[in-house]
Amino acid sequence: MAALIQDTAPNQPAGSERSNAVDQGGTGIDHSSGAGPGGTGIDRSNAVIALRGVRKAFGDLQVLKGVDLDVFKGENVVVLGRSGSGKSVLIKIIAGLLRPDQGSVEVLGSEIERLNARELRTLRSKIGFSFQSSALYDGMNVRANLEFPLVRNKKELTRKEIDEAVVQVLDDVGLSPSINQMPSELSGGQKKRIGIARTLILHPEIMLYDEPTAGLDPVTSVEINDLIREVQQRYNTSAVIITHDLTCARATGDRVIMLSDGCFLRQGSFDEVFESADPRIQHFYTYNFITKA
Repeated sequence: MAALIQDTAPNQPAGSERSNAVDQGGTGIDHSSGAGPGGTGIDRSNAVIALRGVRKAFGDLQVLKGVDLDVFKGENVVVLGRSGSGKSVLIKIIAGLLRPDQGSVEVLGSEIERLNARELRTLRSKIGFSFQSSALYDGMNVRANLEFPLVRNKKELTRKEIDEAVVQVLDDVGLSPSINQMPSELSGGQKKRIGIARTLILHPEIMLYDEPTAGLDPVTSVEINDLIREVQQRYNTSAVIITHDLTCARATGDRVIMLSDGCFLRQGSFDEVFESADPRIQHFYTYNFITKA
């Protein structure tokens, strides 16, 4: 992500160390940390995701307009933006579910465009995608939902090893008693947790969270935010979290990036981003009814 404004800093990806907060006017502000509430294990010499000049359009609609992005090992990066700003398209491109019209996408050292189908499947097994809807199989109980990715991707595992993995990941998300429940018997927050557990069971190196707190009450949202941080620490994951929820962004992001009209406007810590006088950023802040301390 070109220091958040591609037209003012075209050669500086978001996440580079030259500047952690960049305004519309292109003025670099030197914030050497730029880290949020977690992030103590971030390796800024190792970019596990690297996008350069990524463009994506659907017909005449330009969704992404030449964005650059680095996500470092161990880092949680939040991409904030309104509905339709290109957030979901961005993470689908990272996961290889969509191809960019232009630009390069490198994930865990592999350029996605150069991978064949088998290589892409192998790469995806290292990426956990937490869907907004949780995407559980309605006809399977929790145990079967969690077993499914193991049976499909880890055929060498014994029955005992599969059972142990299911029990462990359920314990990690705090839902051990739900092992035999059906999705229809779970609350919205529980479905989110099980959806996250299903991605964690393969021990991914990267997590992609699509609106993780959407549709949840405030108390459950806080629990999901805490779980995202626990996953980062316990599984040593790197993550891209897309959201329009400012509470989620503040709680989960080591770095926050503002996406608007297909371009990155500003990056840094949560407070650094919203120090901006850019009316597009300030309107987003006040619309969410969060009062600055």
